[in-house]
Amino acid sequence: MLHVVFFEPRIPGNTGNAIRLAAATGATLHLVEPLGFVMDEPRLKRAGLDYHDLAHVVVHPDLDACLAALAPARVFAFTTHTERRYTDAEYRDGDVLMFGPEPTGLPPEALEHPAVTDLLRIPMQPGRRSLNLTNAAATAVYEAWRQLGFPGGV
Repeated sequence: MLHVVFFEPRIPGNTGNAIRLAAATGATLHLVEPLGFVMDEPRLKRAGLDYHDLAHVVVHPDLDACLAALAPARVFAFTTHTERRYTDAEYRDGDVLMFGPEPTGLPPEALEHPAVTDLLRIPMQPGRRSLNLTNAAATAVYEAWRQLGFPGGV
């Protein structure tokens, strides 16, 4: 099983889409507070459609609590501040894929957290700031799941 961490997500629709991603892939979605919305927000529920009951979502009070709960897993932090591509990693069962909030990305304290194993980037054309949060997470989750042989997938 893979773990996807959204650090302080702010847009409910992106998190709703991530709930669908977790349900579709078997990943667990971890949300680190503070959240920019409440979990029963209509836009969150609408984006997640009827997948809320099919996904495993855990809310953590802060990054330390989240990463402590996932220890000793490897933690891949996604950022534009590295040259190493997400396709360069050799993913393993239980790995953590961590993403920052829209529009700022992961702050230095998250990127430098002692639990972070590696920094990875998703290539883009020059002059582009970022991908949509859930599009970035889906890109990485599906690459990791592919490398694992799509366990549980049909």
